[in-house]
Amino acid sequence: MARKTDKKLQDRAYIAMILTLILGFGIGVFGMINTGLIHGEENRRKAESEQLSDTVVAARRGTIYDSNMNILAQSTDAWKIFINPKEIPDESTAKRAASSLSAILDLDYDDVLADCLKKERKYIVLKSKVDYSTKQLIEKLRTENKGYNRFLGIEDDVTRFYPYDNFASTVIGFTGSSDKGMSGLESAYNTKLTGLTGRNITAQNAKQRQISSDFDAFYAAQEGASLQLTIDNAIQYYLDSALSHAVETQNATYGYGIVMDVKTGAILAMSSQPDYDLNDPYKISKADVKEELDKITNDDERAKATTSALFAQWRNRTITDTYEPGSVFKCITAAAGIEEGVVKPDEMFVCAGSYRVKDITYHCSNRRGHGSEDFTTSLMNSCNPIYIQVAQRLGSEKFSNYFEAFGLGETTGIDLAAEAAPKPGVTYYTADRMGPVELASSSFGQSFQVSPIQICTAINAIANDGKLVQPYIVARELDKEGNVLSVTKPTVRRQVVSKLTADTVTQMMVEVVRNGTAKNATVNGYKIAGKTGTSEKLTTSTEDYIGSFCGFAPADDPEISVIIIIDDPKNGSFTGGKTAAPVAAEVIGNTLRYLNIEPEYEVDEKGLQDVKTPSVVGLSTAAAQESLTASGYTVRVIGDGEKVKAQFPEAGKLIPQNGVVVLYTKSTKATETVEVPNLTGLTVSQARSTAKAAGLNVEIVGISNDFTGASYTQSISKGTKVALGSTVTVAYMTTTTEMEIEDTGNAD
Repeated sequence: MARKTDKKLQDRAYIAMILTLILGFGIGVFGMINTGLIHGEENRRKAESEQLSDTVVAARRGTIYDSNMNILAQSTDAWKIFINPKEIPDESTAKRAASSLSAILDLDYDDVLADCLKKERKYIVLKSKVDYSTKQLIEKLRTENKGYNRFLGIEDDVTRFYPYDNFASTVIGFTGSSDKGMSGLESAYNTKLTGLTGRNITAQNAKQRQISSDFDAFYAAQEGASLQLTIDNAIQYYLDSALSHAVETQNATYGYGIVMDVKTGAILAMSSQPDYDLNDPYKISKADVKEELDKITNDDERAKATTSALFAQWRNRTITDTYEPGSVFKCITAAAGIEEGVVKPDEMFVCAGSYRVKDITYHCSNRRGHGSEDFTTSLMNSCNPIYIQVAQRLGSEKFSNYFEAFGLGETTGIDLAAEAAPKPGVTYYTADRMGPVELASSSFGQSFQVSPIQICTAINAIANDGKLVQPYIVARELDKEGNVLSVTKPTVRRQVVSKLTADTVTQMMVEVVRNGTAKNATVNGYKIAGKTGTSEKLTTSTEDYIGSFCGFAPADDPEISVIIIIDDPKNGSFTGGKTAAPVAAEVIGNTLRYLNIEPEYEVDEKGLQDVKTPSVVGLSTAAAQESLTASGYTVRVIGDGEKVKAQFPEAGKLIPQNGVVVLYTKSTKATETVEVPNLTGLTVSQARSTAKAAGLNVEIVGISNDFTGASYTQSISKGTKVALGSTVTVAYMTTTTEMEIEDTGNAD
């Protein structure tokens, strides 16, 4: 009986053993099948990832140059700091590392510690785009702390650098943390500027340390294309400075402007002020805006308001914003009327001070009326009633045809992102929706919206013998060796009016600057054609105005077109003649002199004529001083040397008659500086004598020689230190009653 029981137990044990072996074998087979077949590919990739390191090699973004090949935006070497939490041995090491890393990288300690404790992760980037000095501190940390090199690493990276900070900021734009263009040219040309990333594949051992093997492979990154712009750094500086000064002195919300090459459409300068620092684009540049943001206590509301303020700061308002152009548009109405033969420059009209269309009375700038005047004089006087009559003669259909022919019903096609697109029936009236009232208000630039680039391009067509060109800002695309990949060729979109009509309107615009509302745009020695405009902003509940000027020079053979817009000036006057025209005079004068366009002075301008500085370098100090003094110059000698080693201004530079020339007699010129005195509120002779006493020259703009009024602004603020012999532009302004009430299209 006992034997039978033992036998049964033995049989059961044997069966259990067999079942265990079968089950174990089955599990093993299943595991092999699962590993090899079902999850084979996944496990293979995992094994490879543990055996191979595959890192991205950042591509260098293309460089942006100005027209003279000065670097405006460039990618420079930077570094990426990363950690491998799996290799951090314990929490104590993690805390010590987090303390050091947060201090060096300017990061929150708790955030860094949290990353260090993520043991399931092998690669966490703590900070990208760090500079060389920071990289050195990290290398020192790795060297001085045993074992840190196992979990703390450095990789090559690139960062975007803008050498001139605010220079043309709304045009150039900036890149984000991923090196992608966020605004401006950086965004519009992002695809071409962005290169192709490379790869660096290396073998690694079980501890993820690199080892040499046959698997190593390196695929170099390809640098993006570079851009050479049409922007000229000198002309851009003139425009930026003049607009910035105008916004400050006129207490305006914004100021924006464009300088365009008449014949090609190349943009020589484009500015929106206030601007911002491209190297710190998320910093609010307007002090009043920052002050208002700081008052918001709710975090969500402040974040939302800050985002809105930043987008407003980054906007290139010359292409994104629209406004009513006001009386600048009268040049378009005049061109259409003359081309169609419905009016002649010498045709006589009578202005009674107002003009009635249906139930609406449109007022002239002079409500008493200008009386009898010819068509040219009506442009000088900016007389609304006359332009309503010309538009009525044209009729809605022809008027609309010219509106669109001058490019105001379409985008200009400029190679920048976010150009405002006209909307028929919304931003302007189409012929089928333009009744007598709409035609009347449109004739003098009211009741429709256009962008500054549209108006500048339209007026440029008058300067360019009636040909409408497409504006552009990228002249060439280059590879990293400087080889030309593509060239932008000027594009004529259409012939809008005949050369004869364009010449006729040009002469009318010359008279506007000589004797009309744009007199403050006068630049001595140059014939300027232009027109001012004043319009009330439709988008605000308060009475806010925009003053503008658009014109070109020299009128007889135009080289540049210029538009200046002062948005919401608050220091009294708001008319284009007083706000924008003086700024235009400064920009036009500086630009023409920079382009070496010789001035041609008229008889009444002889007293304001600039002269070229003679060369005296190499002469004895005594001989140079005697020669310059005999020619009427005021001479300042720096040093006690016997020969002139350098002079300022340099030879050939234009300075006012009897101006200041500084002679340096030492081998190494240490530039002498002086403080700019207050040159406002002075007559021409007073401004000159005050500047001369300080060792400075003055450039007079905005008047003719017989002007007896006082200066109202200067290009360099009082108290600013500049080189001895520098030139300060001093602007004078005509302040007649008619200019003060220049038309705003008032109707009742």
